[in-house]
Amino acid sequence: MPLTIAQRLDRLKVRIAELAHWRDRYSAAIDGWTFEGEPIAHHQDWPHRQGVVHFAASAEAPESWPLEDIRLQLDLGGESLITLSYPDGASETFGLDPYHQEFPVKGRRFSIATETVARFPFGEPNRTPRLNKARLIWLDGPVHRLHLLLKQVAEAVGALGEHEVVPHLVDAAEETLRSLDWPSDTAAYISRTSDAVMQQKIWELPELVADPAGLTDEQSASAASAFDALTARLKELQKRFPPNGELVLTGHAHIDLAWLWPYRETRRKMRRTFNTALSLMERSEDFRFNQSTAHYYAQMEEEDPELLDRIKQKVAEGKWETVGGMWVEPDTNMPTGESLVRQVLYGQRYFEKIFGARHTVCWLPDCFGFSGALPQILRQGGIDSFFTIKVNWSETNHIPSDLFWWKGLDGSRVLTHTFDNPMQGYNGFVQPDCYLPTWKNFRAKTQHQASLLAVGYGDGGGGVTPEMVEREVQLRDFPAIPQARWGTVKSYYEQAHQTAGEKKLPVWDGEIYLELHRATLTSQSGVKRRHRQAERALITAETLASLAHLLGAEKPRSLEVDWRVVLKNEFHDILPGSSIREVYQDAEQELGGVIDHARAEQAKALQALSANLPKGGIADALVVVNPSLAPRAVSATLADGTALSAAEIVAPLSVAVFDRQALKSVGGLKAGPDRLENDHLAVVIGKDGAVASLIHKATGREAVDGSANQLWVYPADKPRNWDAWDIDADYAEKGIRLEAPESISLVESGPHRAAIRVVHRYRNSGVTQTYVLSANSKRLDIETTIDWHDRRTLLRTLNPVDVRARKATFECAFGTVERATHTNTSWEQAMFEAVAHRFVDISEPGFGVALLNNAKYGHSARGNVIGMSLVRGPIYPDPLADEGEQSFTYALMPHDGAWHEGGVLDEALDLNQPLVIAEAKGLSAGTFSPLAVAGTPVAFSGLKAAEEGEGLILRLYEPAGRRGRLSLALPSGWTASQPLNILEEPMERKGPADIMPFEIRTWRLQKG
Repeated sequence: MPLTIAQRLDRLKVRIAELAHWRDRYSAAIDGWTFEGEPIAHHQDWPHRQGVVHFAASAEAPESWPLEDIRLQLDLGGESLITLSYPDGASETFGLDPYHQEFPVKGRRFSIATETVARFPFGEPNRTPRLNKARLIWLDGPVHRLHLLLKQVAEAVGALGEHEVVPHLVDAAEETLRSLDWPSDTAAYISRTSDAVMQQKIWELPELVADPAGLTDEQSASAASAFDALTARLKELQKRFPPNGELVLTGHAHIDLAWLWPYRETRRKMRRTFNTALSLMERSEDFRFNQSTAHYYAQMEEEDPELLDRIKQKVAEGKWETVGGMWVEPDTNMPTGESLVRQVLYGQRYFEKIFGARHTVCWLPDCFGFSGALPQILRQGGIDSFFTIKVNWSETNHIPSDLFWWKGLDGSRVLTHTFDNPMQGYNGFVQPDCYLPTWKNFRAKTQHQASLLAVGYGDGGGGVTPEMVEREVQLRDFPAIPQARWGTVKSYYEQAHQTAGEKKLPVWDGEIYLELHRATLTSQSGVKRRHRQAERALITAETLASLAHLLGAEKPRSLEVDWRVVLKNEFHDILPGSSIREVYQDAEQELGGVIDHARAEQAKALQALSANLPKGGIADALVVVNPSLAPRAVSATLADGTALSAAEIVAPLSVAVFDRQALKSVGGLKAGPDRLENDHLAVVIGKDGAVASLIHKATGREAVDGSANQLWVYPADKPRNWDAWDIDADYAEKGIRLEAPESISLVESGPHRAAIRVVHRYRNSGVTQTYVLSANSKRLDIETTIDWHDRRTLLRTLNPVDVRARKATFECAFGTVERATHTNTSWEQAMFEAVAHRFVDISEPGFGVALLNNAKYGHSARGNVIGMSLVRGPIYPDPLADEGEQSFTYALMPHDGAWHEGGVLDEALDLNQPLVIAEAKGLSAGTFSPLAVAGTPVAFSGLKAAEEGEGLILRLYEPAGRRGRLSLALPSGWTASQPLNILEEPMERKGPADIMPFEIRTWRLQKG
């Protein structure tokens, strides 16, 4: 009775598996190993597994073995960088991991030296490492090639399903196996197959032969003949059933800069992976490999310049492709717009300096959603194309295209491609059952002839294997499956742009929101807070030094070295909070160092400013710098702890000198046990510790609906996957409101500042909040200290406001994005937690309320309730994430008009970057404004030293969607250049107005 195709395929797999046991003709163990200089035997446990350890041995293959067929097989119990050194002084280096354990050799005699860690690629510890395997083999090439080819036939049969070619493929494979002259000697056969899964289940195997014979020359020749015959049969079938589809293969090894391992291990992963890729290039003319991340190459330049030189040679040959154009593959949700600019600015400059070329493709396969500001930043950085596959991870809704124009906030467009490979995504495999579903899932196949497919082990690095390179060659002859060839990412997008010029491609307008990993906006809030402080400290240091230069001081120096540290820590598994504890210990230390240095630079700039201000007779002067484009009332806490809230206004981007003794409170500040009031706001704190009333005096409107700043704990924050990454939608099904505070007390009632403190407890944790109202303030600050000691719980603030609007405004990089407050569609339902930078606002015509913050990102706006996530306690991959104390501030701000009319951005900026104040003496009072901006209201991004040549770089942006006139006023003798892009080079602007909606504008300011 005939078997079904499925049954015949099962039989084929069993018979094909048999061939693997005769893959080597002979083998020879490598003995004499040392571990840290001490002897270690085969299968012996390591003496210890701390840190990096070193194995060493010498090997010699028999003279009778053909050199081209000799392979070294190693499994030392961890990941390794192995170096083979030959008597003639030559050497070669490889990466060793579970997927790379067999290596070609260039001589019969060589020594082996390793750098090894007792870890697996995803950071998992090998708790019982041992020297598992160390031997040389004579590879029986014909058997190896035939075995691989038959495996690929079986994979193709399984993937093609009911395709007409399937019976032909099964017939061809069966005939191939029948044509073999195969050994059957009992002793050799049992010994050769003893490690098969089936044989390992036997109660007790008979005595095995120590070195069982391999195939004879005649038997090996039958395998060679069978391979040739099968290849010929496949080529004939290919004529009848030609390839269906086209894939451009790019070799890839996604190396997370830090994730389940600390960065020091990444440095070793880089060297292992890069050496592996180079070794493949030396043995294959066709193989192509891409690697993004300028930071990695800079690291190689520092610690392994010889390796970088070898990479540069392969780049020049067109085999190694550097991609991305950014310093790292960053999170794009949380960095400020200026940080994203620096990612491209410093990335492109580095790639051009080291490799002689900039990039046109932004390569971000694994980031957790994408800011709508990105297309404009990329286009101004010389990048017209974008790649990711992370959009395929969305749980509910999917972008309907995989080759499309992505339009940003300002209307800039980048050509975007994403592929949907169900076999490990961007860590794909070279095999038929990867090719076929990737092509099947390519939705743009009616418009463009090919899809990209990135292949190679990744996340923990490793990359492409020799087998993948060999598979690609064999698959060229297969029928019916997609045609696939090694290519470059750049060439793929060049062809895609040709298609886009001929055909109308879909357009995706605005941010790309990932419906997954929403908790990355909150997890590890310590690094998020430090990162924001570091961003702001650097921008402010550059601004102060530049203002000083405009007033006559020396030109400021570049802070690129500090920026590189910030950019590194924006990596998409560091800033989002999805890494192990050791990563955050390093990150907070590094970012803390940047903050300290930036503040030291601010102090130097203040000294330079003071030295260039008019001298006078003020003995107790305050030098106040406003590093923003908003006029700001004097409000600060001085070095001696004195609170200051005065009526005087400091103009934008200016330096003001005040006589401290002449500064007086604006008056009108009142405080009681449950009340705070000034000329702008009247606040009542309820017995539950929340804001019972918040009156906006200018309009007479009550801002809150019931009570605001309700603190809610959600003890069921237990996502089904990805603990640190995800918040499941049902987290709110069980919520506990903190409404019985331990204490409420008036703690300040001075003429400049008043404050009420509320102390809450939840189980093992404490939350202390101080409601602060300054005499001249338009917002109610909520200074918060959390001492958190509870796992898998989420703390949020909910703020019902007395406003009705169908949309809320969330600040993002270089602008704002509006999101629905309702849940009419599945898209809106899925956006239950979304990113905001410094504020979220709900406004109706004439009135609105904003929630401001200086350290948080996870927000919601449902109905009239603005929510913000404050802290959570995941247990994987860091069981102590956010354990302990943290402090930050958020604020409630009612206002008249829309958010951009009511000064919301100005107050949010003030919360994040207060006025910079220094004490001085011997100066004259006055305001000195070396730079002024007039016309359409715009926002400040940065003022810094030019990267090349003289002058300063000024960057502004339009944050609200307006257009209009814009002009700059500069000191005498200074001029502003024509428009520049973010690379600080001339560009052609489009648009009839001086500033267009959400546009980023850059100028060079030069003297003379």
